[in-house]
Parts: sequence; C-alpha cells; structure tokens
Amino acid sequence: MPKLKTHRGAAKRFKKTATGKFMRSKAFKQHILTSKSQKRKRHMRGTTEVSKSDAKKLARMMPYK
Repeated sequence: MPKLKTHRGAAKRFKKTATGKFMRSKAFKQHILTSKSQKRKRHMRGTTEVSKSDAKKLARMMPYK
C-alpha cells in the first residue's frame, strides 16, 4: 500500500488538537475591516472547532496530522 499524501491546502488552514479535534480560524477577518464594527471583529478572534461532518473530510485529507 503506498503512502497517502497530505492535502497541503488543508494542512495550512487547520490544526489537529491532542484529542483529535480539528480547529479553524474564523472567517471574514482578513481585509475590509474598516466597515466592520469592533464587536464583530472581536468575535472573529481566535479559533473554533470544525463541525463533525467537515472533520470527517479533514481526517481523510490529513492522514498523518
């Protein structure tokens, strides 16, 4: 059986925790921030857990992470 390749795009965007969950950063925080309120930007800070259905896809994309 050959080695599986890691999906490099997914590897750059998601991190796997010690318990096996995948974490992602919040969306809409990259540019055009002047029109967004402070509260909205504050809530976009940090990371959040990926949904269960997407986590299954990510587990296949990143077999060795």
